Amino acid sequence: MKIANAFILLSATSARAFQPALVSRVSSRQFTPSTQLNVKPGETGSVVEKVKEMFKGKPAENEEFDRLVKKSFPGAISNKELATRVVELLEEKGVSPANTLLCTSLCADELARVLEDEFVDIYGNNFNLGGLSGFPFAGNTGWGAMSAHVPDNGYCLLIHGPHVGIAKDGVIGKVERSGIALVDNCCGSAIAASNYLKGITDGGASITPKLQQFSDFQQGAVQELILPFGKRLGRAENRMRELPYALYDSQEVLVTDIINTGKSSIKSGLAVLGGIQINTAPDTLDYFHPLRFDYYDSEGNIAENLLPYLR
Repeated sequence: MKIANAFILLSATSARAFQPALVSRVSSRQFTPSTQLNVKPGETGSVVEKVKEMFKGKPAENEEFDRLVKKSFPGAISNKELATRVVELLEEKGVSPANTLLCTSLCADELARVLEDEFVDIYGNNFNLGGLSGFPFAGNTGWGAMSAHVPDNGYCLLIHGPHVGIAKDGVIGKVERSGIALVDNCCGSAIAASNYLKGITDGGASITPKLQQFSDFQQGAVQELILPFGKRLGRAENRMRELPYALYDSQEVLVTDIINTGKSSIKSGLAVLGGIQINTAPDTLDYFHPLRFDYYDSEGNIAENLLPYLR
């Protein structure tokens, strides 16, 4: 796990450039987010109703496919349900599109943009911490920069996690993509890392002097960060179903370390939503399995576990 330790150490060292004291001179200009909801500071009326209206342009719910997804991923809810519940819960905390910066750590795959774009439509442009498979490769330096961009007396909503595809026939790790006849792998980075790990655990990996290439640094890191889960994946009844959960557990270690290192930069509050993105065909709703929804106070302490209210 040398690469994991090096990743944390390097990002922690470079994060000093973004300590809150260095940005204290920034003028208190009014924060005006760019959202399709057009929510402005001081505006009254329920944001939840606007979110429901926003999703009217999305694919209609398919009850048969909904049952198929939830059979494979118990606890999953549609992105529509997720966004509605998240906004409603955070609105009770005073967190609104008018005073919140959205931060994401999601995969580079364009399918990961579906969830991200839906929340961008609500909270405005996001600060991106993520890279391949959803790992927070921007690290502590990225977190420090992001924290400096949170509006004065405002909040941050962080959404993070890996993603997995499910095809219309229920095959996990595959998904239909727009304009492509091939039912493609999803997540490609995760599957490549899984195959790399399987080669090691099965004894079929070839010896190579190229242990790490900077031109493919992120994938190399994903492969190293999944190493502790070889036995777990090898014993899984469905390796493709278990894979995103193993990746999530690895990412959760990094995300928690980054938050704890930079929690002094939290302003009024921080909401952390973690889980598994479940991507589907273009004509069906995407899903999300929430595994964490914590609300941190201005002191950097977890004030409330909101996860039970999402299920």
